[in-house]
Amino acid sequence: MIPKDLKYSDSHEWIKVENGIAIIGITDYAVKQLSDLVHVELPSKGDALEQDSPFGEIESVKTVSELITPVSGKVVDVNTTVAGDLDSLNKDAYEEGWLIKIKMTDLSELDALLTATQYEDLIASEQEDEEEEEEEEDEEEEEEDWGEEEGK
Repeated sequence: MIPKDLKYSDSHEWIKVENGIAIIGITDYAVKQLSDLVHVELPSKGDALEQDSPFGEIESVKTVSELITPVSGKVVDVNTTVAGDLDSLNKDAYEEGWLIKIKMTDLSELDALLTATQYEDLIASEQEDEEEEEEEEDEEEEEEDWGEEEGK
């Protein structure tokens, strides 16, 4: 379930703002898509981050993905527990699984982010695209199989 009180980026980060401090993590959907997480690289306290720029990487057995900051600011806290226990992301991506906290420099940047409903629509659209790609791959494989049989 997607928490309604958070904002979301189209790169699957979530953000919660409390007193000008942005708590940022990756969504449960992103965690499930990556599956089998093996490593996360996060910034250091004091690092300055710009909206829509990479702030780290998360690695699974399948791929390495950049983590993109949805807002600008200065890193004030890093969840070092997650780096040592990536299962906390699987268990609870929205509470225990937060990644960084930053002191925001421009609250208006929140306006560019998605609501929970908009994020749900984004996920649905991505899932439809994935299904279409899988169907196309299946059709191509069937055509290849058919061509091989005709050549016999």
